[in-house]
Amino acid sequence: MQTPAPFEYERATSVGQALALLERYGPEARLVAGGHSLLPMMKLRLADPAYLIDINDLTDLDYIRIDGDSIAIGAMTRHAALLASPVLAEHYPIFADAERVIADPCVRNRGTIGGSLCQADPSEDLPAVASALSATLVIQGTEGSRTVAARGFQTGPYETVVGPGEILTEVRIPIRPGAGSAYEKVERRAGDWGATAGGCVVVLGSDRETVIDVGIGLTAVGAPHFCAEAAEAELRGKPATPENLAAAAARAAAVTKPQTDQRGPADYKRHLAGELTRRALRRAVARARGQEA
Repeated sequence: MQTPAPFEYERATSVGQALALLERYGPEARLVAGGHSLLPMMKLRLADPAYLIDINDLTDLDYIRIDGDSIAIGAMTRHAALLASPVLAEHYPIFADAERVIADPCVRNRGTIGGSLCQADPSEDLPAVASALSATLVIQGTEGSRTVAARGFQTGPYETVVGPGEILTEVRIPIRPGAGSAYEKVERRAGDWGATAGGCVVVLGSDRETVIDVGIGLTAVGAPHFCAEAAEAELRGKPATPENLAAAAARAAAVTKPQTDQRGPADYKRHLAGELTRRALRRAVARARGQEA
């Protein structure tokens, strides 16, 4: 049986205490909430922190609420809460679409949105959702807080802009009137990492036809910053016709750099990226028009 290397354990009861512990222990410390990503990596010795700081008592970071013209989501909000949220269901059903295909109920009951984003796994679903939504992430340190665009949060596989003495505290999503959103995923079996997955947000004008704005998020296919900006530019300002949606989807596939692995060959994944983007765009447009719940 594989076991982690020895480590010290601390439990924080506030953001301030967690930050103080991070400052005390330095780069050798890691935060743990759900632990579904970090603990398996520790067992495989792919991660070897000297100190684990448990932040499950930071319940003040567990919320989903309207804050002005944005939706604010605390970093300790569990996947199950995202799936059940009436606020997210009303404004951005892309969350429920994605959460239904993330792992299994055990993981969704304990895993957090902050953990998913900070893990920065190239196959994670929520980074693609955050990129499609043009979310802003709030990072707290001992000297204050700063905000980072979701599309600039991950700097590489398993790497983010969060510093050794900082904590991701909140995800902020602008509320866009006329928006529709959807998420599509292909996986080998239920709960698995996706072979390819993608989510789209489409904002239509008052004519319910012109695409005022669009966000396309992709995961597991090497899309830069989990998004397809060239595909968005292809569609923005044009009518939401099947032909224009298909053209944007083709551009999305073209920006991907998938790797051949046990989930399929690269060409297959690239094809999926285009097809899933087309499906997600089509459903997002239908939802923006009120044609799909």
